[in-house]
Amino acid sequence: MPQARMTLCALLLGAIVAYPAIAQSAPKVCAAPSIAIGGPSNAHTAYVETSLRPAVIRPGEQPLTLVEDMRRYDVPGISVAVIHEGKIAWARGWGLRDLESCAPVTPNTAFQAASISKVITAIIALRLVEQGKIGLDRNINEALRSWQMPKDDKLAPHGITLRQLLSHTAGLGVHGFDQAYRPGDVLPTVVQILDGLPPADNQPVRSVLPAGGQFEYSGGGYMVAQLALSDVSGMPFADLAQREVLGPLGMTRSAFAMPPSPKIRADMAFGSAWGKTIAGHYAVMPQLAPAGLWTSASDLARVLIDLQASAAGENGHRLSPAMAREMMTPVKDNWGLGLALYPDEAPRFGHDGVNPGFESFMIAYRGKGEGIVVMTNGGDGRRLTADVVRAVATDYGWPEIAAPATGEKTLSLAELSRAAGHFEGGGLKVDFEARPEGLFGRLAGAPAFERLMALSPVSFRSETMGITCKFAPDFSSCTIIEGGPPMKLVRSKTPA
Repeated sequence: MPQARMTLCALLLGAIVAYPAIAQSAPKVCAAPSIAIGGPSNAHTAYVETSLRPAVIRPGEQPLTLVEDMRRYDVPGISVAVIHEGKIAWARGWGLRDLESCAPVTPNTAFQAASISKVITAIIALRLVEQGKIGLDRNINEALRSWQMPKDDKLAPHGITLRQLLSHTAGLGVHGFDQAYRPGDVLPTVVQILDGLPPADNQPVRSVLPAGGQFEYSGGGYMVAQLALSDVSGMPFADLAQREVLGPLGMTRSAFAMPPSPKIRADMAFGSAWGKTIAGHYAVMPQLAPAGLWTSASDLARVLIDLQASAAGENGHRLSPAMAREMMTPVKDNWGLGLALYPDEAPRFGHDGVNPGFESFMIAYRGKGEGIVVMTNGGDGRRLTADVVRAVATDYGWPEIAAPATGEKTLSLAELSRAAGHFEGGGLKVDFEARPEGLFGRLAGAPAFERLMALSPVSFRSETMGITCKFAPDFSSCTIIEGGPPMKLVRSKTPA
């Protein structure tokens, strides 16, 4: 079965999700769709269409067009929504949502949001906290009625809390779910997933590290949260999501429905890999809370706008101002409650997502109404997304979201030596070496060191992994600021 959620290490190694069951027919040759079908055009959309650049530009290198970049990264379709001054400034799609029928991406096309689903789940959970139906810092077993989290006197002697589940600090295993289901397959129940019983093929969701002690990404933890929210509300999770978030925000192109409803299927992207539609057109994800949302870029933009307004002190939104600020407060490293946080300079928040055939990303400023959502349906969507986000950020003047493309900087060996050492964090281990010809890095598991490109005395780019890492002023840590979640790696002793 295809892989449903790449591990973080695999993502940062630039690994490609394996799709052994790709549609076997020869790819259909599709004519380019009419530009008007994708949505309104303006000077900003024209900039995206003509001005894409990588993070590091070489002398004489010219910008690529969006069509060229989509072809370069093998992405059939892309949807973008831009937030400006607290509103959706524009939203449109380019390319194809379906390689079989040659159907185009429209502004309303629904994609799988994958792990961005966790943001919606966290909002639902925090609403129920505000309603007094579940405790944020109480043992989750007090909310669970149809199943109990097995007690672990060593790793979780006081139980596990909802705050820990939402912030990936509960110490639970099951990073993501390696089994994806096709339409028509028998799907496991939530309890079968939690206990690792057939037809689920994941390990049981159990404690593997001390609760509250560290950040350890766990999609399994969100399955615990999903069941707890359903138990305390007395509603199926998909219906609860519709009542608490999707309906009130006018997210008409969104649903936690696996398989998707006829309404979603009417304008839905098919996942693809290597230029072909994946078997079944999409993976069915019964793990709704961590990975099961179908949505459009505009609908996700509505979520970001609502959170921005709440965090700014406005009442009448899905969360109270106090709870929105709680959601955006780091619990461990750069992770809040359901949100990846970028606390440096102008604070930002967001999340990314990877399901078979789909990659997505969203980010927004906390202190002003600006942000962007990008969704793709195949190929190396992460790298295409990075180029599109950089173009939009350059166009609107958002240097904290993505710095404009720049040439490589030349640094002395003394400057490079400050970054040398062994760094660990979020399950990652990286070694940096300073050499006369530049800074070299190697992620644990990689076959060799890679020469990194210097963007500044503290920022370095890995083209192999497609990420940029920025060191703290004292070089005690390094944080991923582009190309992946904002993982913080802390300097430690080099392993023997």
